Amino acid sequence: MGLIKAVTGAVSSTLADQWKEFIYCDALDANTLVKKGSKRITQGSSNTHASDNIITHESKIVLNEGQALLVVENGKIIDFSVEPGAYTFNSQTEPSLFAGGFKGLIDSFKKVGQRFVYGGQAQNDQRVYYINLKEIPNNKFGIGAVPFRDAEFGFTIMLKGFGIFSYKIEDPLMFFSHVAANVTDVYSATGLEDQLKAEFQQTIQVALGGLSSTGISYDQIPLHTKELTKNMDTMLDEEWKQTRGLVVVGIGFSALTPDEESAKKIAQFQEARVFTNAQMLGARLGTAQATAMENAASNPNGAMNGFIGMGFAQQAGGATAAQFINPNAAQQPRPMAPAAPVAGVAAGATATAWTCACGANNSGNFCSNCGTKRPAGCTHPKAGPDTAFCPDCGAKLK
Repeated sequence: MGLIKAVTGAVSSTLADQWKEFIYCDALDANTLVKKGSKRITQGSSNTHASDNIITHESKIVLNEGQALLVVENGKIIDFSVEPGAYTFNSQTEPSLFAGGFKGLIDSFKKVGQRFVYGGQAQNDQRVYYINLKEIPNNKFGIGAVPFRDAEFGFTIMLKGFGIFSYKIEDPLMFFSHVAANVTDVYSATGLEDQLKAEFQQTIQVALGGLSSTGISYDQIPLHTKELTKNMDTMLDEEWKQTRGLVVVGIGFSALTPDEESAKKIAQFQEARVFTNAQMLGARLGTAQATAMENAASNPNGAMNGFIGMGFAQQAGGATAAQFINPNAAQQPRPMAPAAPVAGVAAGATATAWTCACGANNSGNFCSNCGTKRPAGCTHPKAGPDTAFCPDCGAKLK
């Protein structure tokens, strides 16, 4: 009992009487994994009383894109095809097995199929099933308290998050035999959802731990979903692929963050790292000093008291932000403060000596012996006998 590809011309209405029955399946949505083929009696056919679970010899079976077709007799798969097109069912031939480039289907058929015929006689129960080969998306998952060795920080953090994954049926024979055998009408993805989600979440925790060995930080994980998907396929091979014929297609994270305790640990590490860099420490100190100046200006006891206190604090610390940002600045000598000008003498002018009435010679404005004030009048060198006002101090000479 096998499938024979029908020629294109045989589909025309003029040859409709050649088809005893017409078996087909509409497009399968993402929630439908398996659906039993519907039997429709074609116009012009003499087989108007066909049994529901018997496939008449030379019946027509149509297969659409994104589907696999299984011919099942008494619960056993006797033929299959994954190549879209029209087929004729011949009860007197061996299975044709149209694998369509799918690897491993012939081996799967040897395990679960039945490679013999009954001399063309219908046996009890015959059905056609259609398997959805398209990607099944939007399967939600969540993780919590997953240990991850972060390469940037050099210590293990605990991750939590959630996302979605997609899968598809890669081996329809295994899936039908081990999951959805002989359903009455439809087998939906909902019936498998909880089981797959539990296995996926358990495995992805191990896969994330393996990804940490590649030397990446936790915030780079979304950039390595291909590697993660490959790891998931490897670890789920026995439970998903070999047993159910399923493979993981894609993984996407909607959120992936450290837990509260890990977040505190990261913040402490980053703060400590700031103090190991002089320029970063200088920037931090500069920000702190600016904040201190703002607080001093708004001191309730007066801005002057605030700035005095700030000055005492800086003297106690002994360092400024500029010294951290530019270390060479600390080695440069401070300029000497200019000497205080002598009272009554203009800046830049040289005071001249004078003799006090007590006989003491002086250069300042007061006698060093008796304290007598320097006599009025200008004694600067530039003041001549005919000068009315001194050009240095402006004293009136005449």
